[in-house]
Amino acid sequence: MREILDLLNKNYEITNAFSLSIMDVIVLTITLAIAYTVLKLFKKFVNRKLQPENELKVRSIFSYLSWIIYVVIFLVTMNKMGVNLTALFAASAALLIGVGLALQTLFQDIISGVFIMIDKSVRAGDIIELEGKVGRVEEIKLRTTRAVTLNNKVLIIPNHLYLTNSLYNWTQNGNTTRESVKVGVAYGSDVQLVKELLIKAAQSHPSVLVSPPVSVLFEDFGDSSLNFKVVFTLADSFKAQFPQSDIRFEIDRLFREHKISIPFPQRDLHIYSNAQELVK
Repeated sequence: MREILDLLNKNYEITNAFSLSIMDVIVLTITLAIAYTVLKLFKKFVNRKLQPENELKVRSIFSYLSWIIYVVIFLVTMNKMGVNLTALFAASAALLIGVGLALQTLFQDIISGVFIMIDKSVRAGDIIELEGKVGRVEEIKLRTTRAVTLNNKVLIIPNHLYLTNSLYNWTQNGNTTRESVKVGVAYGSDVQLVKELLIKAAQSHPSVLVSPPVSVLFEDFGDSSLNFKVVFTLADSFKAQFPQSDIRFEIDRLFREHKISIPFPQRDLHIYSNAQELVK
């Protein structure tokens, strides 16, 4: 028995400043196994109190916290067993600095992910615009957010971008949004008729909601046109470009039918035959 204990407690030199025994490995393994069991039981207890939609968020947070706890337990246990970790850290200081710099963005993403989950500024199903990219949020993880664009392409967004950029949440106030189509008509056109036709074109589309009603704004007297904007409400703004396109087709048809022209910019071009005329 004594020989077995001596064998288990015999230190094996890993490096010049770091040694380890079989007993150290056994104690460390048992400690981590106990920590794993306790964390697993705690996770089950917490999940009982959660609503189904929050389980995925807590699972992501819990996975990262578990790794942090395991690292702390490893360091504390090794230190309690008399293993000289200071020399090991000193020998690998340069490596740890490099790893810390590499993990800087990762920690920014994780912290941002925690903030997003806590303040609920973005939720699954929201339509967001970030750095000129628009997508519907499919899944929010602790490090990244997964969204799908209008072209059905998957957009992976690092969470730290939420803290460093302006985020537009199209649907935070509800799924319905106000959209618009702009058009210019020639000077001299019957503006009341233009208003009626724009309302008719928007109301004819099945995706446009009845309430709030369609409205028309006379925006400005342009250089070569009278500028109007027809405003309407959609239930799914993520695909707003398709109803907007259909309404433009209908506006063009109605304008042609009622002899209302859509002007284009015109410029006068003067050509001089010689330098004397140019001087004149």
